[in-house]
Amino acid sequence: CLSWRGPARGHLFDRAVIDMAARELGIDPIEIRRRNFIQPDQFPYTSAAGLQYDTGNYDAVMDKLVEIADINGFPARRAASQAKGMLRGLGVNSYIEACGIAPSNLVGILGSRVGLYDAATVRVNATGSLSVMVGAHSHGQGHETAFPQVVASMLGIDAASIDIVHGDTAKIPFGMGSYGSRSLAVRGSAVVRATEKIIAKAKKIAAHMLEASGGDIEFKEGKFSVAGTDKAVSFGEVALKAYIPHNYPLDELEPGLEETAFYDPANFTYPAGAYACEVEVDPETGKVTI
Repeated sequence: CLSWRGPARGHLFDRAVIDMAARELGIDPIEIRRRNFIQPDQFPYTSAAGLQYDTGNYDAVMDKLVEIADINGFPARRAASQAKGMLRGLGVNSYIEACGIAPSNLVGILGSRVGLYDAATVRVNATGSLSVMVGAHSHGQGHETAFPQVVASMLGIDAASIDIVHGDTAKIPFGMGSYGSRSLAVRGSAVVRATEKIIAKAKKIAAHMLEASGGDIEFKEGKFSVAGTDKAVSFGEVALKAYIPHNYPLDELEPGLEETAFYDPANFTYPAGAYACEVEVDPETGKVTI
């Protein structure tokens, strides 16, 4: 059950203790875990450490594992292995993990001397292309793919028109780094908030272009329209107009289309899952087949 990095060494032992308890009590390893699952009607649930889990359905996750790993078919597979002089074993586990490390109030209580918010700047160019500046470097996390997909889905534009800028402190907003499963949960949320600000200002520009009230402007699938009419302008047209303020009411509307947002979540995220590993061992050679 050893996972992929340092903290997992401790998890190896506490998971092993659960299996030892199951054997001593004569309880199925999956059943002993189910007996300790938080039930859906118990959320939000405050853990012994004081963290509040917002949602989860751990029985459903375990049910899916039992199905796809064919847990019920294991005895027959083990008998087939024994008939060949082989050994076969099955390990199962389930987990909840605190991800999206960031809540400044929580890490402050734990002794951190910094806040763990993050930031993003979204700049819409006159051509309609975008530059998204994020406060942390990507070294395999896939920021260049995930962040454009988020922004593109919100603006109804092609993700290929979005450039992610990172790694240069002269160009990017202040950020707190890529670790603790936080890139999309924290920095991605900052990207969303900055994009929401872009949409809000773009609606004002569209209202000016369409000679309508800002409250009447709707935005959907890359187009700004006046509710109840066929009057509309595209996102690209608004992007260009943002930089050609020939008749702007400058006391109400500034030129340009660029916004920055900081995001400091109130809590971690709590993904959960279950996994299984089945192995066959040749006792003569020690060869293990997973």
